[in-house]
Amino acid sequence: MAVSPGLPVVIVGGLHADARRAAVARLLAEVPGSVVLHHDLATAAAGTVVRTVRDAGGILDAGEAPLVNDCACCALREDLVPELERLRDAGATRLAVVELWDSVEPKAMAEVVAAGGLTVTGVITAVDPALVLPYLGNGDDLADGGLAAAATDQRTVADTFARQLEYAPVLAVADSPEADDEDRELLHQLHPTALRVAIGQVATGREATGQEATGREAAGREAPAATDADGLTAPAPRLRPLSPLARAAFAGFDVEAAAAAQHPACALLPAEADAHGVSTLVWSRRRPFHPERLYAALEDLTCAAARSRGRFWLADKPDTLFHWDAAGGALCVESAGPWLASLPDAAWEMVPPVRRAAAALDWHPEHGDRCQHLVFTSPGLDRDGLERLLESCLLTDAEYAAGRDAWQRLPHAFDTLLEV
Repeated sequence: MAVSPGLPVVIVGGLHADARRAAVARLLAEVPGSVVLHHDLATAAAGTVVRTVRDAGGILDAGEAPLVNDCACCALREDLVPELERLRDAGATRLAVVELWDSVEPKAMAEVVAAGGLTVTGVITAVDPALVLPYLGNGDDLADGGLAAAATDQRTVADTFARQLEYAPVLAVADSPEADDEDRELLHQLHPTALRVAIGQVATGREATGQEATGREAAGREAPAATDADGLTAPAPRLRPLSPLARAAFAGFDVEAAAAAQHPACALLPAEADAHGVSTLVWSRRRPFHPERLYAALEDLTCAAARSRGRFWLADKPDTLFHWDAAGGALCVESAGPWLASLPDAAWEMVPPVRRAAAALDWHPEHGDRCQHLVFTSPGLDRDGLERLLESCLLTDAEYAAGRDAWQRLPHAFDTLLEV
């Protein structure tokens, strides 16, 4: 029996729906033989998820997927891989574009596609720069805006948008007339390593297309077809070279490496920056936090920046690595497992190499990989005030000198927050 050829799959997501639709339409227009698969979770209240398959000419197929355990996102997971396999086996599709519904996060879907034996060649989040700060500042529950993916979905607009933005290595950036230098600088500082691809101005309704290439993209020398690590080749351009967005769809994507890069112990966080009224403060220390003083300062620290993230350690829990994740005025603090310094040597073999390498680069002779590493990004950031507040939460010289036995007798202020 003949073996079906591999099917390149690019995932395009984002809460900025007009920008997302424009990016998808651009891919359809510029990659011959491309097809878009989309699951609309807005119909979940009626008990189904609506699936559509379309190309540049319009809808090719439509159907419904029933909810799984009253969860629309679970229905998407169950239906996505079989539909992609059907497109692959038909043999006529050169690129499958998975357009995610508004609040669906690309990390989960990339892992579903990869686990199904298909090849993810790109992950793209579409962004309108003028909406970055409003969305980061929106602490409303997704459910309040009809954006929840399940009845139990407790995510907020801000934290969902932040994860969508920071996971994708490629950002499709709309040319928004309302965006200014501050908006664009905020986007850059939030995800400085991302490849940012311009997709032109977008419409403001559901008819956004973004199909017209700019003269600069259409001009220039011929570009070769892109080939990923598995030997999958993008269709060679006919009338004009592939745009940067189309090339990004075939660039290749390592799902395992992307997951490892999200772990707070080895996440590649933004560096110090200050431009156009936007600042990023990177605060690193080796001394542990006093749990009671840090707990008392949580509200002020959370509201000090539009976005903050990182890792930290508490004096009363010296073996636990804690993850700090704040957006929209809300903070999530959770255990991310043990610090490597607290593990026996034999257990290190079970730790991903990227985490061992990150720890080795910043190893302290006394504390190992234990550290405070928090990053705050925001327009109008009060850097001096924020640093003073953070410093006040550390152990004093006398408290530090008292040693670990004394540290663990400090008030366990975070136990309620961590549901210990």
